[in-house]
Amino acid sequence: MEPKWLSWAKQLQSIAQAGLTYSRDKYDMERFQQIRDLSAEILSEHTEMDIEKVRDLFCNETGYQTPKVDIRGAVFQGDKILLVKESIDGCWTIPGGWAEVNLSVKENVVKEVMEEAGLNVKPKRLIAVLDAGRHNQPVKVYGIYKIFVLCELIDGAFKKNIETEDSGFFALTDLPPLSFGRTTEEQIAMCFEAKSNENFAAVFD
Repeated sequence: MEPKWLSWAKQLQSIAQAGLTYSRDKYDMERFQQIRDLSAEILSEHTEMDIEKVRDLFCNETGYQTPKVDIRGAVFQGDKILLVKESIDGCWTIPGGWAEVNLSVKENVVKEVMEEAGLNVKPKRLIAVLDAGRHNQPVKVYGIYKIFVLCELIDGAFKKNIETEDSGFFALTDLPPLSFGRTTEEQIAMCFEAKSNENFAAVFD
């Protein structure tokens, strides 16, 4: 679970962003901007992150604030799950990434698995929709919904790319070092359970 100070800062940021979007009174706008600045100062103080970087990451959106969407494709070969090695940290994760606005959930997961692992897949079932702040570390300064989709492997082969350095299939009992901000061991175990049980009910927070 994320710390209370982060929850409070995110809530202040959300209130301020909505106020700046919908308010028309200049004095209210000033007050909402002050709230937004305060939320950034709270985050900077607790993380020792430069205030300007906080504003760039945390206060750079307009309009009503909503969570970002991260889509992951669970692909199996026998009793092993597909993982890719991230170039950014050298650790392993279920392939996936930010959802693109012009693609459906199915189209996004097909795209991500192809880009990161070079494999053609067919999305079969929804596994879960999780609040990343409740499951993944380190906690992000913005809300994220993580969608896991069970996919059927068709064909293909890994090709090195700008996002991933390698791919492989791993048993649940023999996982490589994981990129925990993207995928946890518990989430992988959940995917194994979904794969082995056709009556698996999708998990959601």
